[in-house]
Amino acid sequence: MEEKTVSAAIEYRRSVRVYDPEKPLDTALVKKCIQQASLAPTSSNLQLWEFYHITSKSMIEKISPLCFNQNAAKTAQQLVVFVARKDLWRKRAKANLAHIDSLYPKSPGSKPSSREQFAKNYYSKLIPFTYVDFFGLFGWIKYLIILIIGIFKPIYREVRQKDMRIVAHKTAGLAAQNFMISMAAIGYDTCPMEGSDTWRVKRLLGLPRSAEITMIVSCGIRKPEGVYGERFRIPFEEVYREVK
Repeated sequence: MEEKTVSAAIEYRRSVRVYDPEKPLDTALVKKCIQQASLAPTSSNLQLWEFYHITSKSMIEKISPLCFNQNAAKTAQQLVVFVARKDLWRKRAKANLAHIDSLYPKSPGSKPSSREQFAKNYYSKLIPFTYVDFFGLFGWIKYLIILIIGIFKPIYREVRQKDMRIVAHKTAGLAAQNFMISMAAIGYDTCPMEGSDTWRVKRLLGLPRSAEITMIVSCGIRKPEGVYGERFRIPFEEVYREVK
């Protein structure tokens, strides 16, 4: 199978609601697309995401009612659940620090370069300052501090608990888009589903309370009736602004 170019894959991708039951997916190829999803941009390279690849019919049958039995779920050959894991920031920061150490091997008596020291300070000081919170209270204290400093200079302002949740979900959303374009490139179809009982899906998958589902993406090969009409977009001129 010849893969499509990025532009062709974007044009080909549609949210498909009905899949062909006679055309199964190659699980290894879907997994490869998930691997490509993990190459998506991610805030501070923290990679606050997890991907749950559902391949068994029995599990799809359990999840479908939790997606309100929409056709995109009922007829799916496979599902991928994109999960935001803001709670893993400490673990991911440590992984980045270990990676930095591997990039800058030490020799006796050597001092860290300015770039190495900046990177280590970023993950050992700035990231904890941004992500640490106590029932939302510390977030508001940080927010007030930022408001005052922001009077005098530009500063990063998204430091409350709810702000970091948005950051984690944006990261997981970027990964989901990578995945769907990668699937389209090999002629596989997807549909991102917002409609689901995320609490019950989390319980079914055994996810911790702190994990949050960003979206569930159904996968398969489209049937002609699976694409609901021609693509509609607001005229580009209404959403495009060139700033000079």
